Amino acid sequence: MDISIGLTGWGDHDSLYLDRESNRNKLASYSSHFPVVEIDTAFYAIQPQANYVKWVKETPENFSFVIKVFKSITGHDRLSLNNQKAKDLVEAFKESIQPVLSAGKLNAVLFQFPPWFDLNQNNIRKLKKIKSWMDDLPVAIEFRNRSWFLPSFKSDTLDFLTEEGWIHTICDEPQAGDGSIPVVLKATHPEKTLIRFHGRNVHGWNRNGRDDWREVRFLYKYNEQELLEWVNFVYQLQEETKHITVLFNNNSGGDAANNAKQFMKLLNITYSNLNPMQLDMFDF
Repeated sequence: MDISIGLTGWGDHDSLYLDRESNRNKLASYSSHFPVVEIDTAFYAIQPQANYVKWVKETPENFSFVIKVFKSITGHDRLSLNNQKAKDLVEAFKESIQPVLSAGKLNAVLFQFPPWFDLNQNNIRKLKKIKSWMDDLPVAIEFRNRSWFLPSFKSDTLDFLTEEGWIHTICDEPQAGDGSIPVVLKATHPEKTLIRFHGRNVHGWNRNGRDDWREVRFLYKYNEQELLEWVNFVYQLQEETKHITVLFNNNSGGDAANNAKQFMKLLNITYSNLNPMQLDMFDF
């Protein structure tokens, strides 16, 4: 069963870091629990290569990274970029992640587009252009606008992603209007599919930009019945794609790590070749 389960970021999961040593070396400790992580800091700024070199060294050989693309590339900051500036940003981003590529630890590059990135001809052209700039890197796409998956367009959207070679990011998230997407259980890439669990907090979902958004937007704890439903979904997707990566992002209340481990148990998954757990010196 080729399924990698992890979390979005490694810094905010207190249940994983219960002693001073693990709290001081969070990524190394994190990678004793999970085989994959999303680098969300890359969304806020293109990271220096030195950071990636450090992260590669702190993780075991078979560990992998999903790297979230810088927000100016996906338009989250609403800056108007001409073609050359946009291409330069993409090239700078690609250059920054070279240490991960060289180490063979790139799972996927994630393009998460903002809620106002709706279905229109200009945005379709933008996706074609970006895909060509990314060469043969594994690129995943996550929409945050429902128009792409309206009944009249869903099939065309999936066909477009398949033809262009995009990895479909399937989301479990609140159904909260145009700025959210439904669960669309379809792989568009024969090698990889990405699943992201955002929780189902409808009331908190649209608070992005407010002072307390981090505390409420992803405040949700999945129950066993909800995760069991996704066990069946994962089995279904395995018929369409070779490798599935699952990332839990429901951490406003600190629930992501426990839900991810619960999901591993429900799928009967254990991982070998992780970093060793911190040993208790009095445990003989």
